[in-house]
Amino acid sequence: MIDNTLAIILAGGAGTRLQPLTQRRAKPSVPFGGKYRIIDFSLSNCLHSGLRRILVLTQYKSHSLHKHLRDGWSIFNPELGEYVTPVPAQMRQGDQWYQGTADALYQNTYLIERSNAEWTLILSGDHIYRMDYASMLETHKSLNADATVACMQVPRSESTQFGIVSTDQNQKIISFEEKPENPEAMEGHPNSALASMGIYVFSTKLLLDILAKDSEDASSSHDFGNDILPKLINSHKVCAHYFGDTKGRVSPDKYWRDVGTLDSYYQANMDLLKSIPPLDLYQTDWSIRSYQAQTPPARAVPGEDGNEGIFINSILSGGTIISGGNVSNSVLFQNIYIDEESLINKSVIFDNVKIGKNVRLNKCIVDKNVIIPDNEVIGHDIKEDQKRFTVTENGIVVIPQGYEFNT
Repeated sequence: MIDNTLAIILAGGAGTRLQPLTQRRAKPSVPFGGKYRIIDFSLSNCLHSGLRRILVLTQYKSHSLHKHLRDGWSIFNPELGEYVTPVPAQMRQGDQWYQGTADALYQNTYLIERSNAEWTLILSGDHIYRMDYASMLETHKSLNADATVACMQVPRSESTQFGIVSTDQNQKIISFEEKPENPEAMEGHPNSALASMGIYVFSTKLLLDILAKDSEDASSSHDFGNDILPKLINSHKVCAHYFGDTKGRVSPDKYWRDVGTLDSYYQANMDLLKSIPPLDLYQTDWSIRSYQAQTPPARAVPGEDGNEGIFINSILSGGTIISGGNVSNSVLFQNIYIDEESLINKSVIFDNVKIGKNVRLNKCIVDKNVIIPDNEVIGHDIKEDQKRFTVTENGIVVIPQGYEFNT
C-alpha cells in the first residue's frame, strides 16, 4: 500500500500569527529545536513510514523553504521513482493563488493524476509531531474507508480551534464541525473532544472527483475542514484513525503541536528542555532529519576576565561558543557567540547571532543574523521592550531577523 501512495505536504501558509519570524520565510521553514525546520517533522515521518513520493506545495515567501528542501532533502533516487519535489503555486486552474487547502490540491490535479497512485496522503507542513503514516494507511485499508482522518483527544476547553469529530463504535465519522463554539464531548470523556489533526488519506479517484466538484461550488471556501469533510461524511465512508495507537513503529508519545502562534512556538521549544521531554527526539530508529551544516563543535570557554562559560539545561548546536557567559534553560542554534558576563535565560536564539558583554536576555526569541551590543537588557521590562519589539501575550520578546540596534 505504501508503494502506491502519494504524499502531499501543504506548505504555502503565510503564518501571519508567527510574525516577525515569518517576515522573510514561510511558516514550514521556521527553525525549531536548535537544528531543525518545522517541515522536517512531516518529511521525517514520511521517510520512516516508507513513503518515497512526496510533493511539497509552496506559495508564500518560499525561497528559504526551497533552499532547505534542496540542501537537506535531495536524498531519494529519481531513477527509482522516488522524489521530494517542491511545487510552487502556478495558477494552472484559473488566475488566482491558492484559495484554500482543497484549492491548493485542485490546482495540482495534473500531478496527482500523473502519479497513478491509488491513495493520496495529505499533510500539513507546519506541525511538530512524530507519526507512522503506514499505520494510518492500514487503518484506511482495513476499514475499507473512502477517506480517513487522523484524530487526537484534546481538552474540550481548547477544542474550539480544531475541527471536532464524533465517531460510532466502528470508527466511522458521523459528524464533523470546524471550530465549533460548543464542541461535542467524547463519549465517556466529558472534558475532552476528538479533534482532526489535518491529516487525511483519500482514495485518489474519489479525491480528484470531489476536488473538481468543489471547484465549481461558488459558495465553497475550498477548504477540507470547512467544506469537503462535513459534506463527505453524509455520502461516503469517512473513518477516524486514532493518533498514537500502538500499531505504529514510532514510540507513542502522542505529542502534536500546531505552532501557529509565537507563544505556542516558544512553548514547543521549551518542551524539549524538560527532564523527560514530551517529544522524544532521541529514538534512534525514528530520528528527525534536517540539513546539517558543517560546523565545529559547540564549546564553553573562560572569557578574557577568567569567568567560566556555563550552560545549564540547554540545547547547544554546532559552532556555538559561550565565552564567559551564562546560558540556562535555552535553545541555541548554530554559530552563536556569547561574550563575557552575559546572562541568557529561557530564550531561543537562531543562527549567526553575536551577543556582546554583560547582556541580559530573558524569555526572548532572537532571529538569525543579529548583533546584540554590550549591556543590552531585553525581557526584563516589558513596557520598554514593546517600544522596539514584538511582545506576545505571555511576555515573550521577539527580535526580528537582521535587527540593527542603535549604538
